[in-house]
Amino acid sequence: MKKLFAQIIPLFYGKLFNLMVIFNPRQTAIKAFDVFCTIRQGRIRANQKVFLDQAKLVLETIGEHNIQTYNWPGTGDTILLIHGWESNTFRWRNLIEKLKEKDYNIIAFDAPAHGYSSGKRLHVPLYSKSSRFVMDKHKPTHIIAHSVGGMTTLYDHYVNQDSSVKKIITIGAPAEFSQFMDHYQHLLKFNNKVRDAMNQRLKEWLGFNFHEFSSRIFVANNTKEGLLIHDTKDLQVPYEASVEVHKSWKGSKLITTTGFGHSMHQEEVNNQIIEFLQS
Repeated sequence: MKKLFAQIIPLFYGKLFNLMVIFNPRQTAIKAFDVFCTIRQGRIRANQKVFLDQAKLVLETIGEHNIQTYNWPGTGDTILLIHGWESNTFRWRNLIEKLKEKDYNIIAFDAPAHGYSSGKRLHVPLYSKSSRFVMDKHKPTHIIAHSVGGMTTLYDHYVNQDSSVKKIITIGAPAEFSQFMDHYQHLLKFNNKVRDAMNQRLKEWLGFNFHEFSSRIFVANNTKEGLLIHDTKDLQVPYEASVEVHKSWKGSKLITTTGFGHSMHQEEVNNQIIEFLQS
């Protein structure tokens, strides 16, 4: 029953948007983005509390949100960790242990609507606002970001120049906002009038249409050293996303894995990250 209910709800929204767009395209687009950006998972679970609570730093007020930050102190370079969609800082637990062994100073935070942070919705510019606040405060030398966190980092360095960051690592990161919309439209079965209204709304809202919101564009003039890690069997974000970003990002390196999936917690991946940081 629960599975059936989960299938029916998206179709209900799709039919609602198809009806709404006849009368008010702009309001339809606003509602469609509201549903798209709503976070349904990623809060702290009982088995995650001990690991995270010991490293709590400050609950920062950033705009309308209270953002939980963390610190595992070290005497080496400062590294900022940025997690992905419907996740939280706990996802870095294996890598954090590796980084602690090398005495890095580790900073992390839960995105809006994730972990201990407040909110119900997330999108890349909102995530960027939080990450920029944390970067300006802690001046990381390196950034390691997973999934949407990776896209957020590349977007942020497109709209903000940051001299303190030397190396950026993305893991399983998406590249094209249009692909998100392809999946969203397929899931909800809304028509192209709704999609066009959303495209116009995105341009009005953030200054980009779907095809312009692209990591390939964001990295075209990025001068940071970059490492992209992606698995050919990633079922959440296509491997080709990192291939295309790598082509556009001078100074980047692409590491390909097979069979590691999207989360990429494996020791081999973490060892590659450490090697790149120390090179």
